[in-house]
Amino acid sequence: MGVDNTAGITTGHGHTVCVTGAAGFIASWLVKLLLQKGYTVRGTVRNPDDTVKNAHLRALDGAAERLTLVRADLLDKESLDAAFRGCEGVFHTASPVTDNPWPATNRARTTLIDTQEEMIDPAVNGTRNVINAAADAGTVRRVVFTSSIGAVYMDPRHGPGEEVDETCWSDLEFCQNTKNWYCYGKTVAEQAAWELAKQRRLDLVVVNPSLVLGPMLQTAVNASTWHILKYLDGSVQTYADAAQAYVHVRDVAAAHARVYEMPDAHGRYLCAGPTLHRGEVCRVLAKLFPEYPVPSKCKGGARETSKGCRFSSRRLTELGVEVTPASLGLYDTVTSLQQKGLLPRTATAEVDPCNVQ
Repeated sequence: MGVDNTAGITTGHGHTVCVTGAAGFIASWLVKLLLQKGYTVRGTVRNPDDTVKNAHLRALDGAAERLTLVRADLLDKESLDAAFRGCEGVFHTASPVTDNPWPATNRARTTLIDTQEEMIDPAVNGTRNVINAAADAGTVRRVVFTSSIGAVYMDPRHGPGEEVDETCWSDLEFCQNTKNWYCYGKTVAEQAAWELAKQRRLDLVVVNPSLVLGPMLQTAVNASTWHILKYLDGSVQTYADAAQAYVHVRDVAAAHARVYEMPDAHGRYLCAGPTLHRGEVCRVLAKLFPEYPVPSKCKGGARETSKGCRFSSRRLTELGVEVTPASLGLYDTVTSLQQKGLLPRTATAEVDPCNVQ
């Protein structure tokens, strides 16, 4: 269905939006930002009565007056119908693939069949339910969907150091051959969202973040934060010969709000900072926090040869969203882990975290 989307939003006051998976890492920061902007926010969670998992949301400024947590399941469309009723916008951040790429059993997947039921089907079916519920609500002017650069770069035609942008899509056959089910799942879920949104004439905008760093609002350690924690707590003694793009969680939240509010925003928006080798990450961590046992050698004595892709965030910066230096994202991640008691506090080096390389 079509809802008038010609006027931009300058303030959230008087506007009601819904954020799926509100207790998650990215979603929590998005809820925080939306409340700061004056929005009335409805957040879907698994259990609104869980005072521990939802405590960080209840503690946000403005939450008592303008945040309602509701029970919803991505695979239960009726619960989404109720959650979206009366909302002008929907931010779909929840995904079985994003929240937990590998369940607690840590059982390795070897074939597509192994992952279809556990990862891919819930992500795709949940996304379809969100799109249909938003279209059926009759009041939703735009849906902002959190995808990933995993739906963008996984393609053998992308050479080392090559720049990729929003026109690029991960190659599903290549994902299967390399058993990269995370990228496979993210790609098929986003493709399903675009296909159904077109059918339902629903205004959809997608944000594709890279690996997200920064302070946690929630208590549980998410996957991207654990990626940094392991280099600091002695869990690993070496780093992989691999490269990854990083982005600050505040930038990701800002990107979601910006593409929702800008009437001309459309299509996909990559949200990624520079690509860093794991060795570069470890060297920055060691400079910022010299007292932790940060690895100084590449796994197996290998040379640092991996370059990875470069990601263009030009479309996003043209909307006014600036990318925070990766070193500050690393600094904020570590200080957050310290504050939550997940790392012992140590003396930090007398350096500017924005300018460490």
